[in-house]
Amino acid sequence: MSKKPRIKPFDNGETTELSAVAETSSATEKLQKVLADAGLGSRREMEALIATGVVTVNGDVAKVGDRVHANDTIRVKGRLVKRGIMKAQAPKVLLYHKPAGEIVSMDDPQGRPSVFDRLPRLNGERWIAVGRLDFNTEGVLLFTTSGELANMLMHPRYRIEREYAVRVQGELSEENKDKLLKGIKLEDGMAGFSRIEDIGGVSSNHWYRVTLAEGRNREVRRIFEAVGLTVSRLIRVRFGAVLLPKDLPRGAKMRLSDDWVKAWIEDLKKGSSRAGVVPGREKTSAAATGRQTTRAGSGANKGGRKFASRKDVYDKGYEGVAETKKRSARRVINVNKTEKTAKRLSR
Repeated sequence: MSKKPRIKPFDNGETTELSAVAETSSATEKLQKVLADAGLGSRREMEALIATGVVTVNGDVAKVGDRVHANDTIRVKGRLVKRGIMKAQAPKVLLYHKPAGEIVSMDDPQGRPSVFDRLPRLNGERWIAVGRLDFNTEGVLLFTTSGELANMLMHPRYRIEREYAVRVQGELSEENKDKLLKGIKLEDGMAGFSRIEDIGGVSSNHWYRVTLAEGRNREVRRIFEAVGLTVSRLIRVRFGAVLLPKDLPRGAKMRLSDDWVKAWIEDLKKGSSRAGVVPGREKTSAAATGRQTTRAGSGANKGGRKFASRKDVYDKGYEGVAETKKRSARRVINVNKTEKTAKRLSR
């Protein structure tokens, strides 16, 4: 069988047909998944795009939930979507240390600074934000070029852990702590933390480290508000297996290595707790498969701000992700220096 050509997600708008035609297949995939896999956005974004009526399949306007065959012709706003992209390479994953005062959106009517303003440009791909952080929330924010990976990390059924350092005005009583661990009713359903740790504080400000396995809008703030405590500062220090490096300044970013990302995806598919999935959901064990458990390669920093520096946090996350501070800092500096140089030249 001849190999499919390596081509970009969109063609140039011309009517030239591919010389290699995909084989007809009885297997189908959801349209939003196909569009996400082509790097056009997350599945949720693709569902919204399909609902606007700009996506066609074989000339007919598509609907959310439609399924497509491998040889169906898909167009977005008249442009052909190419599906022959090779999947051997790991998707790009970027870790960004989001500061307070930036919005996780490319289009803001108020004109506020956007996290996308600081991201490196891509050729033929786009960055997809893995979930959101509130305007005033800091910490780990992930971006990827893979709609499939973004969906895996955001979809509630995968149960990816998020860990936050939370400063509140006041102190959590034992009674209220028990309530938050058992679950408390919010306007959009039950919510609560799987772990709460008191990490101290001075005066009226008190710090806690909390873990939960979903990412609803302003969820951490609303959970504390339900027991009468106002959150005055919120920092996400871990998303799944990715920790916030202590030597990564606010507003800086770093690429995770391909080997690390490939190993992470493997363990995410298994439901391994080492990948940052809620413990107890691992689908296959090393003993059952007869293989040695995969470990991630280097690329993510085994650092963490003082709120994410406990050894047991690392034990629950990836092993083998260490990178020297000097090398990591040099890479961050080089990325930022390159962007500053480009901006000077463009003036």
